[in-house]
Amino acid sequence: MNPDFPPIIDAHAHCGVLDESWPQSSEDYQRHIDGTGIQGVAFFSPVYEIYDRYDAHFVDSPAWQARRLQSNAHLLSLKPARLTVYPYLFIWNDFAVEQLTPAHRGIKWHRHPGEPKYHYDDPRCLAALDEIRRRRLPVVLEEELELTVRFIGSLAQGIRVIIPHLGGLNGGFRAISAAGLWDLDHVWADTALASRAEIREYLQRHGHRRLMFGSDFPFGEPAEELHKIRSLNLDDRVETAILGGNFKRLQAPVDHR
Repeated sequence: MNPDFPPIIDAHAHCGVLDESWPQSSEDYQRHIDGTGIQGVAFFSPVYEIYDRYDAHFVDSPAWQARRLQSNAHLLSLKPARLTVYPYLFIWNDFAVEQLTPAHRGIKWHRHPGEPKYHYDDPRCLAALDEIRRRRLPVVLEEELELTVRFIGSLAQGIRVIIPHLGGLNGGFRAISAAGLWDLDHVWADTALASRAEIREYLQRHGHRRLMFGSDFPFGEPAEELHKIRSLNLDDRVETAILGGNFKRLQAPVDHR
């Protein structure tokens, strides 16, 4: 591989071991990337392996904690022969950052409207954010708009935050823009399921250095999402950065002091 051209890395994909509602194993993902040139992937646990997203009044339990532990640990066990896996810890209201290991490359922080809420006022939340900040780990944040603004503006200062789908599930691309979040140096984005028009507008207004290719597998098709980027006819330098260079640059050494 030419060192001037970083590998293609999918910055947003799900991989499960317990949730069988979608084919989303590591083997499933690898079958979907045959012939694409994708050589690395950031894997997140599926939501339903972390909490009951269909119960707005969900109460955590030892059984769900064990389920989360098994799901997150599964990502650490993956060592495919021709694919580099970057495991992200999916955090929930037990804020179990003690489960972080040197192999973790980021944090997944996720909920949709109508789903059970994060306990942002819990002292354990602030302690978890302190640990994430100390380790210099990026956070993929998928939240309602108001909470996205609060998270970035007050809770997670000093933490690099990735807004997935170019804001599509955080209130929308334009709402994130109106809130001024795309202008912030510590706010990144991925392209998973975003439109070509949104990607072009983002690049025109904010440049390419904080934008990363993502597929949202199994909800998005990696080959199609990759083709979407390549169909924009971007400058080679810009395309290379989006398809893997920026992700590699985001991966800072973990501080364990």
